[in-house]
Amino acid sequence: MTRIRAALPQRSAAVLVVALAASLAWAQAETSNDVSPGHDADAATPVSATEQPVDDAEAKKDQPPATASRRKYPSSKSPATNRFGDRPNYFTDVSKLMDDGEDWSWFDLGVEHRTRFELRDDFYNAGGDSDRRFLMRSRAYLGVRKVMDPLRFGFEFQDSRAFGNDFPETTGDVNEHELLQAFGELYFEDPLGDGEPLSFRVGRMSFDAVDRRLVARNRFRNSTNSFDGFRLRIGDEQSVWEIDTFAFQPVERRERQFDHGDDERWFYGITGYWRGWSPNITLEPYYFILDEDRKGRTRQDREIHTLGVHGFGLFGDSGFDYDFDVAGQFGEVGSDNHCAFAAHAEVGYSFDHAWKPRLAAMFDYATGDENPNDGSSERFDRLFGAAHNFYGHSDQFIWSNTINPALYLSLKPTNQLHVEGFYRAYWLESDRDSWASTGLVDRDGRSGNFVGQELDVRVRYKIDPRALLDIGYAHFFPGDVPRNTSADADDSDFFYVAMTLSL
Repeated sequence: MTRIRAALPQRSAAVLVVALAASLAWAQAETSNDVSPGHDADAATPVSATEQPVDDAEAKKDQPPATASRRKYPSSKSPATNRFGDRPNYFTDVSKLMDDGEDWSWFDLGVEHRTRFELRDDFYNAGGDSDRRFLMRSRAYLGVRKVMDPLRFGFEFQDSRAFGNDFPETTGDVNEHELLQAFGELYFEDPLGDGEPLSFRVGRMSFDAVDRRLVARNRFRNSTNSFDGFRLRIGDEQSVWEIDTFAFQPVERRERQFDHGDDERWFYGITGYWRGWSPNITLEPYYFILDEDRKGRTRQDREIHTLGVHGFGLFGDSGFDYDFDVAGQFGEVGSDNHCAFAAHAEVGYSFDHAWKPRLAAMFDYATGDENPNDGSSERFDRLFGAAHNFYGHSDQFIWSNTINPALYLSLKPTNQLHVEGFYRAYWLESDRDSWASTGLVDRDGRSGNFVGQELDVRVRYKIDPRALLDIGYAHFFPGDVPRNTSADADDSDFFYVAMTLSL
C-alpha cells in the first residue's frame, strides 16, 4: 500500500496559520450579518454516538439573546465527533426538581452514575489475557451562574472504580474520589455589543475540542482527561464564529491519591470555529503545542506542534454528507526531528426512511516511524484524543501508525432506540513501527503490515430521559502482524452491558 509522507517545516506551518486566520477574518467580514443560503435554523443535532446530548431547551437558558448570526447550527453526522455544551451533558433544571415556584436558573446541578460489566477475551493490550469485571463511574456537578455575574463557578466530582479485575489496575479504569473540574470564570454576555459572549476560566477543566480526535472529555473510558490552567473563549456553539484558546498543565491521574497538574508538561492551543457557510461547510482550524521538559535523565524532552483543520457539511439536499480532519506535526522528540501526518475522511448518506438510516465510508490514516535509528521521529501523536468509537470498540487501536478503512451503519427505529455497526480493517503504516496500543513490533519489518479486521455492534436504549441502557460487542480477527509477533494470536472478543442513571 502506498505510503504517504508529509513534511511540514516550521516556516510553512507559520504561513498556514496566518492563512487560516486571514480566512476566518475575511469570512466574518463577509457574512457575519447574513444568514447562510439554505440554512435550516431549526435543524436537529444528531444524537452523539456515545452519550445523550444536552437538552436544547435547558442549554439555551444560558445563552445571550439571539441575533442574526446566533442560532443552533447543524453538527457533524460523523459518530462521536460533536462537542457537548459548556456544562456536563447530565446537568438538570433545578427549578423542576424544587417545584417551589422559585427561579433556580442560576444554579446548575447534575448527578450521574454508570455501571458497566465487561467481558474481554484475548485482549492484545493486556498481552492476550482475558478478564471479566465491573467498572463504575460516578459524577456530580455544581455550578453557579448569573447571580454573581460576571463571576461564575463550576465544580465536578468523579469517582472511578473497578471490581473483579484480573488485569493490572490502570488510571484509565481507576481514579477514586477526584475533582474533575474546579474553576472560576469571568463571563460577559455581550462585551462588544454584537451579541457574542466572552469567558475567561482559571482552574481545572475537562472539555472537548474540535472533533475530539486530539482533545477529548472521555465518554466510554472509565476515567476522564482534565487540565489545570487558563482558558479564554470568544463566542460559543451558537455563534457564527468562535475562538477558543488555552494554556494547560495536563493532570496526572492517580488511582487512589489526589491528581495534580504535571509541572513537566504544558499544553497550549488555539481553535477556531467558522459556521457562516453552514450547513454546506463548517471549518474548524486548530493549532496545539505539547511542550514536555522532563527532569529524569531516562525520559526525553518533547516539543510537538500540531496544525490542522476539521471540516464537515452537507452536499446540498442530496442526502450526502462529509467529514474530514487533516493534521500535520513537527517539532522535536529528544534529539530527533519530529515530522508526522494524520487524516480522517468520511462520506455518508442518510436515507429518507422512518428508521433514519445512515451509511458511511470512513478512512483513517496516521504515520508511523519508518526507522527508529535515522534521527527522525515520524509516529503521529494523538495527544489527548478519544479512541473508542473512532478506531474500534475493542479499544486496541489509536490514531497512530495506522491505515484504517471502515464502513458504518446507523439506525434509529424509535426515538429511544439507536443501533449502529462498524466493519473495520487495519494495516500498519510502517511495518517497522509498533501496533501502537499493544506494543507488538517487528523492527525488521518482516512480519507484514496487515493487523486484522473488526466487527462492532452497539445498541442503546433510552429507558426514560434519565436512564440509558448501552450494550456492545466487538470481534477482532487477527492478521499477519499479531500472528507473527505474538505467541498467542487468537481472535479477540469484547462484550459489555452498561446502565447510566442521572438525576
